[in-house]
Amino acid sequence: MAKKQQDKPKIIVDDDWKKEAQAEKERLDEQVEKKAAEGPAAGAPDQPRELPPASFTTLISSLATQAMLSLGGLQDPKSKKIMVDLDVAKHHIDTLKMMEGKTSGNLTDEEKKILDEALYHTRMLYVQMTQRLAEGVKEPQGGTKE
Repeated sequence: MAKKQQDKPKIIVDDDWKKEAQAEKERLDEQVEKKAAEGPAAGAPDQPRELPPASFTTLISSLATQAMLSLGGLQDPKSKKIMVDLDVAKHHIDTLKMMEGKTSGNLTDEEKKILDEALYHTRMLYVQMTQRLAEGVKEPQGGTKE
């Protein structure tokens, strides 16, 4: 008798992972913008460029964005290839995890929520990308995907 295929749990890969990554990036960017909204608009004529304030939230947003970009959130404008580097993405996710441990008990509720959400979403995107690559896209880590 053939072994039943139902013994393995079926993994459903969300084809909208890029949309989820972009939505998460936009949400994190909005939170940073809210905190930086007190100054003049960035890029306004005769106004100096303003960077977001150095904060825990900005740092988390930056790391999460870098992880998402490494998971296919960036397309080379010339070659139209989507850049994927699982090692870099894992490094950023591991850095977020390390920060979670080092800051345990020292964050505001809002900061903890932002860190938890960033970890959750970047981990899910990482799992989805590794599953997609394992299912048939022959691509070395650090390579590109068309």
